[in-house]
Amino acid sequence: MNAITDDDRTYDVVIVGAGFSGAILAKELVSAGHTVLILEAGADHGKTWETYRSYLDQYYLSLAKTPNSPYPDLPTLPSPSVLDITAVRGTEPDTNGYFVQRGPLPFGSNYLRAYGGTSLHWLGTSLRMMPADFEMQSRFGQGVDWPFGYKDIRSDYERAEWEIGVSADAEEQTPRALGIKTSGKHDNRGYFAKGYDFPMHSIPSSYIDGFFARADGMPIEIGEDPKDTVKLKVSRTPQGRNSTPRKPKNANGIPVGRKMRYQFRPRGSTGPFAYMGQRCEGNSSCIPICPIQAKYNAMKTLEDAKHIRKHHMKTITQAVASKVELAESGRVSGIVYKKYSFSGVAQYELRRAKGKQYVLAGGAVENVTLALASEICRTSGELGRNLMDHPYMMTWGSAPEPVGPFRGPGSTSSYANFRDGTFRDRTAAHRLEIGNWGWNFATGAPNTDVARFVEQENLFGKALRDKLYHDVQRQVRIGTMVEQLPRSTNRVTIDPAYRTPMGEYRPVISYDLDDYSRAGLATAYDTCTQIFQRLGIRNHTAYNPSDAGYFTYDGRGYTFFGAGHLVGTHRIGTHPRNSVTNDVMRTWDHDNLWMVGAGSMPTIATSNPTLTMSAMAYRASRAISDAVRKGGAK
Repeated sequence: MNAITDDDRTYDVVIVGAGFSGAILAKELVSAGHTVLILEAGADHGKTWETYRSYLDQYYLSLAKTPNSPYPDLPTLPSPSVLDITAVRGTEPDTNGYFVQRGPLPFGSNYLRAYGGTSLHWLGTSLRMMPADFEMQSRFGQGVDWPFGYKDIRSDYERAEWEIGVSADAEEQTPRALGIKTSGKHDNRGYFAKGYDFPMHSIPSSYIDGFFARADGMPIEIGEDPKDTVKLKVSRTPQGRNSTPRKPKNANGIPVGRKMRYQFRPRGSTGPFAYMGQRCEGNSSCIPICPIQAKYNAMKTLEDAKHIRKHHMKTITQAVASKVELAESGRVSGIVYKKYSFSGVAQYELRRAKGKQYVLAGGAVENVTLALASEICRTSGELGRNLMDHPYMMTWGSAPEPVGPFRGPGSTSSYANFRDGTFRDRTAAHRLEIGNWGWNFATGAPNTDVARFVEQENLFGKALRDKLYHDVQRQVRIGTMVEQLPRSTNRVTIDPAYRTPMGEYRPVISYDLDDYSRAGLATAYDTCTQIFQRLGIRNHTAYNPSDAGYFTYDGRGYTFFGAGHLVGTHRIGTHPRNSVTNDVMRTWDHDNLWMVGAGSMPTIATSNPTLTMSAMAYRASRAISDAVRKGGAK
């Protein structure tokens, strides 16, 4: 075994991971005067505009435009790929990729191991959770409650929205304005603090959004109780991409996280071409990459952190955290990492990073894989359990008239009506996302349309062009994202039989859908068919038993995919017996170790987790800063 070389400097805080959470933590801690080291397993190809171009070049040349297609997939540092997902058959695990899948259903989501993390390929959807989402057990007898409520994190939501640069209008985003019949009588009251608003105005609605809005007011029954009937409403989605900055209504500014803020200045691309990306230009490639960086990515926050105090922050990329070391006291004494010089070459130097406080911020799966390999955080038995995602199901059809798909961001609006309601005691809440990109996710359109018309209908020349013109511009799609409850059997483990070429453990995943989520998906499908019928849309949806994510419920078959929303493997809680960390994300077992990220969330609800995860990073940063000042545990 190679000898371990200690780094020269001891930092106040060592952070593993340069994604959403790691970036916010670094910026906050450096601002507070602390020294910070970030260890990032991936390369830093995106740090400058010139190297970001290499991502774009790879994207343009990729035949399959998947979430990770622009980014290097290094054999020495693999990331999970949606192209590797297959059905899990029998008792043999599926090892066809970075994940080892034990099933019974495949876990269909991925993430990116690179400087900036998964922020490089997220869609930009920036939703707050509903008040009921923090009280699932108390209100509905499902899942667990969070150790704090919506009002306790509201000011951190504000800070996260202003850090990311969210485009939305507060008056459009209250539960009542979204058409949600909340399960709590007072859930609308104080959803936004008095005087608060988002840093930028909403991204304009698409033409498709306007088409679907023709069904507004249509009653939809969700369950047997007439009180659960809702009236459909298309609402715009808060997005982490640049639009028009909001001018404060008065000279005092806008209250954000207990401070007053003035007009927001959009940040463009990183590096010397910062004037690019100051407005969304409608490039239709938010997933997997925004060509101009008008969409937020964590590299922007990391750049801010460096400029606040240049000598207080250091980032080491191509550094794979391999083991969390403990002293006899049970406190963390260092993190051993493998520093490799050449991407794709499994040769490395073993080094040890040292700090006063340590943070794992590498994502719900990587945090747990490292912790399991290090044999830490074992008291609760919860480490790695309760893995959740948003099972994502598509419904697609042909509109009776041209609707202009394949333009603008991937989605600009949704039917949010079903995000809360008393029905959640028996059926999962869900959100119906209106897609702007036709059938591309559903069928591979428009490329597959060309192949089908040529090979099956023998069309060419003008006849082919006319057919494409007629059919493609009528394509519509609704994506359903349903909530999933925490289950101990949905989990991440490790197995010595499965390792990377660098010798690190590969995540071994067990995953399934329970009847609660299946019922939500089935209900959502029925709603989509009613919408299609109202709008004269011809339903082309087809779920095939050979699909990797095929499942049945109540005698009918459906297909789901992953949404890339990995949540819940090191959840916060009230006691070492029910959680891995406390409510500020300090591990119960090791008082100078913190686990921060979406893995901390006890439930997933219906909001994309990025904004909540970012708000939680602010909550953790204050506690970490206090711990640094006090020199140890509270």
